[in-house]
Amino acid sequence: MSKGLLHHIELYVSNLEQSVEFWGWFLQELGYSSYQKWERGQSWRLDETYIVFVQAEKRFLDIPYHRCRAGLNHLAFHAESRLHVDEITKILESKGVTILYKNKHPFAGGSNHYAVYFEDPDRIKVELAAP
Repeated sequence: MSKGLLHHIELYVSNLEQSVEFWGWFLQELGYSSYQKWERGQSWRLDETYIVFVQAEKRFLDIPYHRCRAGLNHLAFHAESRLHVDEITKILESKGVTILYKNKHPFAGGSNHYAVYFEDPDRIKVELAAP
């Protein structure tokens, strides 16, 4: 293991079933594999890093997530290539996923930054960026 590498990310979600359906195919496309599964959560792993999704308790669902509040703004992943970004974008669109900054896509991050930005079921922003 390399010092400083991210060990894991744990996200509490409003609807575990929706989040698992949404994130499962995407993470597998990026090379993650199913890692752990239990009644209130599921995780996917790539090498030594894993991402965990846990069902939030009902008593904490009164205030929805918003990326502009203090806390997590977005998760960004590396794509294989620009073609990979384009392929994932087509899949996202076919699934009815909200593509952010559509009027600037795929250069919403700047003229040298090729990426797709989209939202998960809880409106957490996700970025897939080409090298």
